[in-house]
Amino acid sequence: MTNEVPLVEIRNATIWRGTTCVFKDLNLIIEQHERVAIVGPNGSGKTTLLKAMNRELYPVARPDTVFRILGRDQWNVWELRKHIGLVSQDLQQRYTPTTTALEVVVSGFHSSIGVHGTLAKRVDQQQLDAAHTTLDELGIGSLATTPLRAMSTGQQRRCILARALVHKPHTLILDEPTAGLDFAASFDYLQRIQALSAAGRNIIVVTHHLNEIPPAIDRVILLQNGRIAAEGRKSEVLTETQLSDVYETSIRVTEIDGYYLAYPGQNAKT
Repeated sequence: MTNEVPLVEIRNATIWRGTTCVFKDLNLIIEQHERVAIVGPNGSGKTTLLKAMNRELYPVARPDTVFRILGRDQWNVWELRKHIGLVSQDLQQRYTPTTTALEVVVSGFHSSIGVHGTLAKRVDQQQLDAAHTTLDELGIGSLATTPLRAMSTGQQRRCILARALVHKPHTLILDEPTAGLDFAASFDYLQRIQALSAAGRNIIVVTHHLNEIPPAIDRVILLQNGRIAAEGRKSEVLTETQLSDVYETSIRVTEIDGYYLAYPGQNAKT
């Protein structure tokens, strides 16, 4: 038995995004050492849940509502980054094309987009050394002074991964990790995620593509229209029946070497 608090504890949470109520009375617990995939079609609530976990959104304040990260209701965002690292295409696109790999990674220490102006004065040698080491570990150390515009999309994504890893967080949240990548870059990136998981990091993958879910993922949370349609072991959730129902089209599923692949069923909509 363990007294370890959950990574995420959500009880009776109603979450709005703008003028839209995305979740009503949401209940969800993710333990610290779980490897989880959050899956669902566009509009199912994946991004809203991700933003809430990342403290960009908060639930409606009610006496019976709980939304805790590592047992705490409130977090300083800079402190939270030491525990949870975020990698997303959206974050990648917020950097200017002239930002170098080193600047991307160092900005992770300051939860900023780049290290310009007065912020540059807060960068110290320890941060620079850690950034160089992390870039080396991801095989892009030689690109430290290279601007993003001179890199491939796959190299840019590794820069964002390095930004998250520079804090050595226990948990990585990967939002549609291979979006925009070609086959070679996708396979390389998925192998790196698998290696990070094998090395002991907690991995949460947010996606609507089954092939982005590494074999190390144990649990799947399937969302549909702001509710949890199913959750449990990967083999129990990623079934043809459940996926066809949630995505409202006929889906066939196959598993190869721990990866799940979806393809159209005979009665798929055209």
